[in-house]
Amino acid sequence: MSTAQGSGTKEDPWQLTTPPGTSSYEMYRDEAADPPQIVCQVGSTKLTYQLRAIEDLHAWLKEQGDWVPLGASDEKKDAPEGSVEAWGRDSSNPVGGWYGLRKGYRGRFGMYMPPLLEALGLAEVEHNPRNNRMRAI
Repeated sequence: MSTAQGSGTKEDPWQLTTPPGTSSYEMYRDEAADPPQIVCQVGSTKLTYQLRAIEDLHAWLKEQGDWVPLGASDEKKDAPEGSVEAWGRDSSNPVGGWYGLRKGYRGRFGMYMPPLLEALGLAEVEHNPRNNRMRAI
């Protein structure tokens, strides 16, 4: 398990790596935004997710009680059933749909959120080339 480098502020963002270890990115909290959000900077691309996704995803993983596939996919593609990605956009989740806030960039929840939960000590994440899973700690 990796630990968070950075404090999660815009000035000192969390330094993270995708589950397969192929890309580095930064995330930080923006609690002044409405709704409060997590900003994910991947190269020149900026994605935003609701800040409550950290606690909500952790609670959902605890309910699952075992490994859950990440299922990362872009917004326009269907997410694999039962995956973190599918839950992050499902109408039955606590926000009633997408945790992603930026239209056209709402997907990839299952790629960028799991390493953050792992770094915060809330989850274990597999780091294989493909088909990774996660579970709550």
